[in-house]
Amino acid sequence: MKIVILGATSPIARILAARFAAGGARLYLGARDTEEASRIASDLAIRTGATAFAGSFEATDFAAHQGMLDRAVAELGGLDGVVVCFGTLANEEVAQTDSHETLASLHQNFTAAAAMMTLAARRLEQQGAGFIIVIGSVAGDRGRARNYVYGAAKAAVTTYASGLGHRLRGTGVTVVTVKPGPVDTPMTAGRTVRSGMLADVDAVGARIYQALERRERVVYVPGKWRWIMAILRSLPIRLFERLPKPTR
Repeated sequence: MKIVILGATSPIARILAARFAAGGARLYLGARDTEEASRIASDLAIRTGATAFAGSFEATDFAAHQGMLDRAVAELGGLDGVVVCFGTLANEEVAQTDSHETLASLHQNFTAAAAMMTLAARRLEQQGAGFIIVIGSVAGDRGRARNYVYGAAKAAVTTYASGLGHRLRGTGVTVVTVKPGPVDTPMTAGRTVRSGMLADVDAVGARIYQALERRERVVYVPGKWRWIMAILRSLPIRLFERLPKPTR
């Protein structure tokens, strides 16, 4: 397989890259930090013998998306799948009161993902085969005081991916939406998370890889979040708003 991974320096992306490389895939690792992406590519090549390239990818540089994808496909000699694995929660508190930061979060977490999925889908649909994996979040299932700007972007990702998958049904292209709960990564460092709720990143990566093998369409990781979020979505708004606001 020939796979492009975007946001390739994130912990989940690293685990997926290692899984794909171990399976013999050729990889193109796109990231803002090209030096680190190159280091990851070299490490994968040494440990697995897989061919891995690295290149620059800036999520919100929309004008550069098509050129980046074209370069990646040329390096790989084709394309079988794209993993959209970038996003940030860094400015959530500011984004709730500063409209510039609101837009920045929406662009980083949704608009850029939608743009890349559109480009990937067009190419894969033309060849009649392939997959797109996009990382959403359980935060997109219901807006909460703690992270509703980020959650709104991830809700949009889920809706977009759902519609895209529906449109591509029967074309040979699969769209997999992944909804992780809090994962033990730098994104959650320093944030208040209830004991036992942080998932191990290796387990999350393994479950995403399994979901692709099974051609699942929507996967919650860990699986318990499917039921937790089903309960939260079912609560009437007046009851939901009486829930205690989580601390930062």
